[in-house]
Formats: sequence, C-alpha cells, structure tokens
Amino acid sequence: MNSRLRCLGVLSFFLLIACSKESTDPIIEVDLDKALIDALDNAAPNGRFFHFILADENNLQHLPNQDPHNAITREKVKLGKSIFFDPGLAQDANDASCYETYSCSTCHVPESGFLPGRIQGIADGAFGFGVHGSERHLLTSYEEQDLDAQGVRPLTTMNVAYMTNTLWSGLFGAKHVNEGTEDVWVGTLPEVNHLGFIGLESQNIEGVRLHRMAVNEHVLDDLGYRTYFDAAFPEMEENDRYSDQTISFALGAYLRTILTTRAPFQKWLKGDRNAITDQQKEGALLFFGEARCYKCHNSPALSSMNFHALGTSDLYLHGGVNTSSEDPRNLGRGMFTQDPEDNYRFKVPQLYNLKAYKTFFHGSSKTTLAEVIDFKIKASSENDKVPQEKISPLFQPLDLTEQQRLALLDFLENALYDPDMDRYVPSSVISGYCFPNNDGQSKEDIGCN
Repeated sequence: MNSRLRCLGVLSFFLLIACSKESTDPIIEVDLDKALIDALDNAAPNGRFFHFILADENNLQHLPNQDPHNAITREKVKLGKSIFFDPGLAQDANDASCYETYSCSTCHVPESGFLPGRIQGIADGAFGFGVHGSERHLLTSYEEQDLDAQGVRPLTTMNVAYMTNTLWSGLFGAKHVNEGTEDVWVGTLPEVNHLGFIGLESQNIEGVRLHRMAVNEHVLDDLGYRTYFDAAFPEMEENDRYSDQTISFALGAYLRTILTTRAPFQKWLKGDRNAITDQQKEGALLFFGEARCYKCHNSPALSSMNFHALGTSDLYLHGGVNTSSEDPRNLGRGMFTQDPEDNYRFKVPQLYNLKAYKTFFHGSSKTTLAEVIDFKIKASSENDKVPQEKISPLFQPLDLTEQQRLALLDFLENALYDPDMDRYVPSSVISGYCFPNNDGQSKEDIGCN
C-alpha cells in the first residue's frame, strides 16, 4: 500500500512538472527574496546587494559626492531649503510683472517628482501654477525669446547626490566625466567649470544667473536672509558671504539631502522582506536580470554617469516654447563636448518616484511610465535625426510577456515610490511669501490668499 502511494506521489510530481511547462502559472515556488538578492549581487558593481541602499539623508557627513569646497552643514541645508522654494530671490526678472513671483521649485515641483508639472518648465515670463505645477500661462509682455523656458525637460532634483556632473549633457562639473574636456570650457555655461567645483555647485552658480535670481540688500535685510547666510557661512569674509556662489553652496547642500529613502524597495534592501509584493519582486528580478535595465541604471539611485542615444523625440515637437529643431540642447552630450560621436547621447537618469512624473525623457515625449516601458521594449528610434545605427548597443529590444511587462511596471511605479517627499518642503520660506510661486493667479491656485 505504501509502495503504491509512493508511486502515485512520484507520478503526480512528474505530472505537475509536465503541466507547469504548458501553464503560465508556476507550480514550484521560488524563493523570490533569495533570487533577488542573488540578482542584485550580480548586478552591483561591488558584487554586494547593499550597494543599492541610498545614503541616509540625515547623516550629512556621509552623503556621497560632496564638493570638497562645500562641506554640508545643517545651516547650509536650512538656507538652501528656503532659497529653493522662495520667490523672494527672483530679483532680476525681465519685467516688473514677474518680480518676486517664481523660484527654483516653479520648475521642480515636489508633488510632480521635483520636475515641472507640465511638458516644460517656465519661470520668468509666465504666471499661474494649477495643480502641482500643471499650468503656466505666458505673459503677453514677453516675447518668446525672452522667456526663461527650459529647452529640454529638466532632470529631477531627487537623488542628485549620486550625480557628479549635471544636466542631460553632463556639462557642469570640473571633475569625473569632464576631466579632459577643458578645451570646451568656453562660453556662458561651461566656463564656470574653471572654478574647479563639481556638478551641483557649478550648475547652481550659473543657474542663479540664468534663472534671473540674486541676493542683494533687499533680500538680505528686508526679506530677512542676512542672519541665515551668516549662520551658514561664518568662515567667509562678509564681502564674499552673500553671492551667487554662496547661494549655490546652500542649494547644493540642501539638494544632496533629497533622497528617496522611504521607498518600499529601500525598505526591502534594509531587511523588510514584506515591503514589496511578489509581483514587484518579479519585476525587480527582470530589472536586475533578463531585461538588463541595470546595465545602464546601476547606481544606488538607479542612475549612472554614462550617456546613451535612445532616439527619443525633442521638446519642440511636443509644444515646447523658445526651442526648435536647431536647439543645441537636442544634441545631448554632443552639445557640450562638440564631438559628433556624442550627439544625441543623454545622461542616464535616476528612477525613483517615476509615478509622480508628468512627462519622461529630455523632450517630454512620453506621458506615462507604461509608454516608456513599451518604447524600451521596442528599442526603436522615434527621432528622424537619430538613425537606428546611432542607438546605444545596450538599448536592445526585449521579449517580455504581458505578465512580465506588468511586473516590471509595478516595480518601477510602486516599489520605487517614496510617498513622503513633503518632508523636504519647508512649512514657510524666509521671506514669508507664497511659494513656490507668488503671482496673483498662483496664490489663488495654491491657496495662499
């Protein structure tokens, strides 16, 4: 009798195996956590899965990629946090109607993934905010060429601690990927690299000027900023303490703290094996395995300092203003290096909080994460200026089932989503103004009135 039962048991096992080959539902359970740890070990540059754990935003001394000229302190972070959101710094608007009405966060909206809430960021020359930055209305007093409008959709300010060189082109920053490019550090933007700073500090010095902001006696005394600059930079002589450079240093300190450490995947990496679902684990296994996403997205922020051509379309095709088919920013890395081989190659962006994004890629060419995944599955250029032979060799078509596609989407959309980004938003700014915008329509939209 026992022998017959054993035979039936063996027969049943082989029948289950045979059936499992014809069914999409796995019969034999896999330890997804162990499989994912193994995949992460294989994907990590150092061979250890904890490579992908983000730094603690509260442990300032250990935040990565700090500029040696700009040690991060709590006083700098506090100052930078206010500057980032405060329209009071908008001192150099082209027209009085925009004076003290916009801020860095006009185009980097926390609720929209620290990105514009629409296809294009526009600061000076527009009004209104809508819902999470969804609306900006152009002022008739500005010609199109006078607008402070971004010619490409900007990169997010989340997880920028893992960037050494900034912008899609990697233009800003004297070190790392820009070592050896000194011969092209000429002109309005790249010449700031001669100061020797890394990406964030370089970009923000130029950004203060480019986005028509300034610190002056009115900002310092009438709006109340002098005390905060004094606390943040006590070692500096007063003649140097209130400047574009110190604004940049404060912003750089604050921006490096914006880390998505409360995302479920980060909790899973730290030991909470129930923080993400089985489907999200399956999506992560695809990301760090068969789908080869990690080949490009391999920093703790799932970004990298590499540049690839994907053949996505440009912003002028999607309603962008003050840009065109001849906009040099469409060239990506090539705009900066002047090397034709770098044309249409763009920096690999971070992947956290994509669920909050309103658009994707440098040209805002996709409006949902599902569209992004479908584009990457096909791996076919949609830009007439980027023939298929120019596409990165790492960008290859994927053969995914619908179940796999949904698992990958779930991982990217939900496991990588930190729901508590409002912890990086101040309750008020030093000027006391409505923020991030201070024009009449924005006040109504935001609820400041």
